Amino acid sequence: MSDAAPLTPPVAGIAPKPKTVLPETGEGLPWQSPQEIKKESNPFTDRDWRMLVYAWSGLALRLVLIFGAAFTVYQFLNGRDEKRVERTLDLVTLWEQPDYQQAQKAVRQRLDALDAANRQFLPAGATPAEQLVYFQRIGSQAMTEQGGAMPLTDFRDQFDRIVYFLNRVSTCVSGDLCSKEVADTYFKDYAQSFWNSFSGFIKAERRNGAPNFARAIESYAQGT
Repeated sequence: MSDAAPLTPPVAGIAPKPKTVLPETGEGLPWQSPQEIKKESNPFTDRDWRMLVYAWSGLALRLVLIFGAAFTVYQFLNGRDEKRVERTLDLVTLWEQPDYQQAQKAVRQRLDALDAANRQFLPAGATPAEQLVYFQRIGSQAMTEQGGAMPLTDFRDQFDRIVYFLNRVSTCVSGDLCSKEVADTYFKDYAQSFWNSFSGFIKAERRNGAPNFARAIESYAQGT
C-alpha cells in the first residue's frame, strides 16, 4: 500500500490561484565591491629607501647581464674572425714556400713564352671576349708537348700543384673558414688569370672523365 498523501480534489466553484510572475532584476549578476582596486606601487618612486635600493640594484643587475651577454657574443664573433684571418695567412705562407714558388714560375714562363710567340694573332684593340679566347688558346697549347721547353710530364706536376692550392683556397673561403677579404687580396687576381688561361683545358678534362676537376677554382675565380 502506497504511503503518498492523497491528492486534494479542487473545491467546486473556486478558481485556482494564478501564479505570480516575478519581475526580472539584476540581482543575479556578480556582486561588485564598491571599494576601488588598489594599484601596485612603483618601486622606483617609493618613499622607502629600501625599496628604492632593491629596485635600482635589480635594474643594474639586469643591465650588467645584458651587456655581459652582448660582450660575450662580440668576443665569440671577433674570435672567429681572427681564426679566419689566421688560416688565410697560413695559406699565404704556404704559397710563398719554394715548391709553390717554383710551380708559379713554371706556369708563368710557359705562358709568357707562348704569348710572345703568338702575340701577332691577337688583333690590336681586341675586345675582352677576343682576349679571353686568345688566352684560352695559349693555355690549351701550354698543356701539350709542344707548349714549352719543360717536358709536359714535369709541367703537369707543377700545374697540378697550382690546381690543388687554388682549390684549397676556394674551399676555405666558401666554407667560411678563411677570411674572404684577405684571400681575395692575395689570391683572387691570380685565380682569375689562371682560370682565364686554362679554362678551356680544364673543361676538356671534365669531358674526358674528371667532372669535378678544378670546380672550386671556377667558383672562386668567377665569384659563383
